[in-house]
Amino acid sequence: MLNITPIRAFDDNYIWLIKVPNQPQVIAVDPGDATVVKTYLNANQLGLAAILITHHHDDHIGGVAELTIGRNIPVYGVESVTLPCVTHTLRNDDVFMIAGLNIRMISTPGHTVDHVIYLLDDQPRHLFSGDLLFSAGCGRAFEGTPAQIYQALTKIKHLPVDTLLYPAHEYTLENVGFAKVVEPENSALVDYEQNCIAALAQGLPTLPTSLDTERRINPFLRTEFQSVQTAAMKHANRPLVQEVDIFTQLRYWKDSF
Repeated sequence: MLNITPIRAFDDNYIWLIKVPNQPQVIAVDPGDATVVKTYLNANQLGLAAILITHHHDDHIGGVAELTIGRNIPVYGVESVTLPCVTHTLRNDDVFMIAGLNIRMISTPGHTVDHVIYLLDDQPRHLFSGDLLFSAGCGRAFEGTPAQIYQALTKIKHLPVDTLLYPAHEYTLENVGFAKVVEPENSALVDYEQNCIAALAQGLPTLPTSLDTERRINPFLRTEFQSVQTAAMKHANRPLVQEVDIFTQLRYWKDSF
């Protein structure tokens, strides 16, 4: 079983560290802050085996240069002028191996044009979703479109329901607040909110979450449900026929929530 540790950075970022089995090394996902990573590595006598990058925003790549300077540490991501730190470029659905771990990169443009996610084919599967999917929410369309994000999330919806999800931000309670407005009768949201409040009160993250949980509480993964459709159409004040249109209305609604 993998040991995956969240390192808090900035106000609400999580840098995920994946312990390499049987080795004193970790793989860092989106290390926006080198200092917190180095502090953890030094305290636990660990080295850095590799870095995975989901997209080019500075809170995800800001620590890469300091962590790799003078060291032969591979940095995985897409080929992009916005990601000069990447040393090992990947294409959609590329499968690669780091220290015995099989990892698949999935292209998910929308939040940014270069956004990707990483799936570790373990049991259960572990998905590092960057700023695509949050617990009870999803990322904004900064460089792409809501339709692109909808298509990207559709790829996740088809994964096994026991897949564990590791988003890059602690946005859960804020997202639950919006989800409760969309689906006020969804009792799963009430239970989930209480569990998350209790975790945060103990200084624990609300993450990881599971795809099974998100299919029950995340409105952006529930566009096929009548309750979500009705709420989106009421907010739009017009009929919406396609699920992608429901999703787009939800995303615009959340943008101004």
